[in-house]
Amino acid sequence: MDSGKGMMEKKGSEKGKSVTWATPRVSEDSISTKVEAPTSRWKKGIAITDLVLRLGAIGATIGSAVTMGSNEEQLPFFTQFFQFHAQWSQFPMFQFFVVANGFISGYAVITLPLSYVCIVRPLAVAPRLLLLTMDTVMMGLISAAASAAAAIVYVGHNGSREPNWIAFCQGFTNFCQTASLAVISSFVAAVFFLCLVSLSALALVRN
Repeated sequence: MDSGKGMMEKKGSEKGKSVTWATPRVSEDSISTKVEAPTSRWKKGIAITDLVLRLGAIGATIGSAVTMGSNEEQLPFFTQFFQFHAQWSQFPMFQFFVVANGFISGYAVITLPLSYVCIVRPLAVAPRLLLLTMDTVMMGLISAAASAAAAIVYVGHNGSREPNWIAFCQGFTNFCQTASLAVISSFVAAVFFLCLVSLSALALVRN
């Protein structure tokens, strides 16, 4: 009887107890990981695009420098005192164009490791800020070089009436066509750098 009574009292005490459900604790680290994961993937995509555009800028600037640096034409007719020959080194603007494109292509090659670092560490601020600053300078330089060369090409094609400048491209057709292709390629490189600057600025804003 005593054992039966004890068992009944134990059951009654168990019924009187309230059941509490344990709520899982969410750590702050897991919350920050969930928030940073989409941002990290988004910035990694920007970094990959940056690398592709940088490779395109390298190809465009090297192509411009080589095309203009090998540009010359000699007409088949000449006299005893005059030889009709056109070469890129005869134009200071074309010299500046070749040097600027060669320098910028070397810069773009050197910055490839930094671009790769941004892929591995998409949330890093220092390499992205450095790329933004230097790419802005290079964009200004390539735009200046392409614009200066484009002015010479324009005068060569159309001349100028007021100072009586002759449109020499009427005779040196191949020379002017090659120079035009080099200028177009340089402007394409300027567009690449414009996209690079925009991507870096966007990545820093979203940081």
